[in-house]
Amino acid sequence: MTDAYVAIEGGRVVEARSRAPGTTRGELVFTTAYTGYEESLTDPSYEEQILTFSYPLIGNYGVRAERFESDRVHPRGVVARELTEDVAEWLESEGVPAVDHLDTREIVTGIRDEGAMKCGIAAGPDATEEDALAELEQCKHMSDHTEIGAQVSVGEPEVFNEDGAGSTVALIDCGAKGSIIDSLVERDAVVHVLPYDATEDDVAAIDPDLLFISNGPGDPENFEQTKTLVDSYVGETPMAGICLGQQVVASALGGSTEKMEFGHRGVNQPVRDLRTDRVVMTTQNHGYTVAEPGDRLEVTQVNVNDDTPEGLENDDLDIITRQYHPEANPGPNDSLDFFDDVLAMVED
Repeated sequence: MTDAYVAIEGGRVVEARSRAPGTTRGELVFTTAYTGYEESLTDPSYEEQILTFSYPLIGNYGVRAERFESDRVHPRGVVARELTEDVAEWLESEGVPAVDHLDTREIVTGIRDEGAMKCGIAAGPDATEEDALAELEQCKHMSDHTEIGAQVSVGEPEVFNEDGAGSTVALIDCGAKGSIIDSLVERDAVVHVLPYDATEDDVAAIDPDLLFISNGPGDPENFEQTKTLVDSYVGETPMAGICLGQQVVASALGGSTEKMEFGHRGVNQPVRDLRTDRVVMTTQNHGYTVAEPGDRLEVTQVNVNDDTPEGLENDDLDIITRQYHPEANPGPNDSLDFFDDVLAMVED
């Protein structure tokens, strides 16, 4: 039964089945992950996007809140070949439109050929093609979401593992996944989560051993205050970053970033360490990347598929960043030692 429509940039409209009703719009992207759908759907990095799953069946092991990366679903809409009742009911309860019974292979191929595209969705018994096209017409480019940090960041500082005996970490929340906090707490760090627009005084009040810039959605060039923090503390406080955090650090230190055609989103992205020649499999979710690292950062890891920078470091300034997600659940776990390396840098 056709009761949903997906309008894609260029004017093409795809018929589908409604699984969670509503109208929505966002940047149409895809993930190749075949597990971890709960983690993907609650990843703040998918804010303002329509998430397409390339794997055909989503929901085959249920929905459990303990696997969530945040307290809500972040994609503006969901597209799949088949969604189970568990996932469909969860998305409906969150007010996130979802559709299935369409050819996701064609959508994924289109994104790979043409790049991430604007998209509009209309789903439900009264939905029309015109409704989906109206949503598409209102869709903005990701870089135009200039205040996206405010949509995903904490409003007030939070502290985790306050009585821990390890390093004190100031985590700048640009859309941090819960697993990053968990990975630091597991190593007995005291984690102060600060808003994305925290000031130098906010950080100074904590007097951290480590400044950590989190992952997050959108264009890193829109995180101006976060870049100011990096510039203020470089050389004074050890620094780490993941995903958007790597891009922000590079931009703040004289590098440049750029929009990718369709990004890296999945759980099987191969990364090569240039110092050890070791290849690890990684989880990734980003649509922007570092174009040039600048003179102050060394590229230490690259993506095997396209040579984009996956790791940046400066041993003298005590900086380690990664474009991928070492903390990713449900895996792979090849790069969990990133957190050990970062905290060892602090101790040294």
